[in-house]
Amino acid sequence: MKFTGRDIISIEDFSRKEIDYILQVSQKMEPVATKGSDLLKGKILATLFFEPSTRTRLSFEAAMLKLGGSTIGFADADISSVKKGETLSDTIRTIENYAEAIALRHPLEGSARLAAEFSNVPILNAGSGAEEHPTQALMDLYTIKKEKGKIDNLKIALVGDLRYGRTVHSLACALSLYNIELFLISPESLRMRKGLVNSIKNKISIIEDKNLEKILPQIDVLYVTRIQKERFPDPAEYSKVKGVYKIGINTIKAGKENLILLHPLPRLDEISTEIDKTPQAKYFQQVRNGIVVRMALLSLVLGQ
Repeated sequence: MKFTGRDIISIEDFSRKEIDYILQVSQKMEPVATKGSDLLKGKILATLFFEPSTRTRLSFEAAMLKLGGSTIGFADADISSVKKGETLSDTIRTIENYAEAIALRHPLEGSARLAAEFSNVPILNAGSGAEEHPTQALMDLYTIKKEKGKIDNLKIALVGDLRYGRTVHSLACALSLYNIELFLISPESLRMRKGLVNSIKNKISIIEDKNLEKILPQIDVLYVTRIQKERFPDPAEYSKVKGVYKIGINTIKAGKENLILLHPLPRLDEISTEIDKTPQAKYFQQVRNGIVVRMALLSLVLGQ
């Protein structure tokens, strides 16, 4: 398998064998994340974030630093030449002279693939509009495998905004490579895009529903997302679905004893804070796992 110099644009660009290998390397990074390493000493990662981010940007930077590398970049495009009208292609062509890899978040779908066409260094997609978030999907898979000991033969439910939530798009594609049952739970207006669902249906069993309570007792992994207010063209439409799913203690009690609850964060009111200390809540472990997964990706694409 060749990873050196490779772009991380879409989860669909990877085979199951390649994803499993990334997860194996991620596990090997666990002790490295604690002790630190000089593996990428002298290398620079540029983090270019044209949209707000807390976890993704900081975990990319933490991953690079733990591997002995350095980071440059911006968290607000308004402080860059983009505000002066510079194109994405010119920004990428400039930044590639300063860094060995670029982590890019951009509001436009297709932005990461466009950047890769102009870049001579690897582009790592840190979120492209409502389209994809491949590194989040990999850390979600890593969390599931770490907590459940496997991914195959699980029943997994994705709940909430399946239309605009980029994390669930990438995760659903990744899960379609495994022998699982997938439940897509959302309001009618926030159902996952038909083209994506049809593509996945050719590989695994999918059930679409609005009723979480009905399917909850059989679920092994409950993956909840917030409603993406910033992507609604009409605020009135957002108001209709705001708070449609709220996970509380009673929800957890209705599920399996060994159910795990995941969330890509940030959360609003879809998961009660009273759940945070329950054994089912694994979303902050997800955050920690993001560092080792991104350490694995950086070490692989930078040929170390």
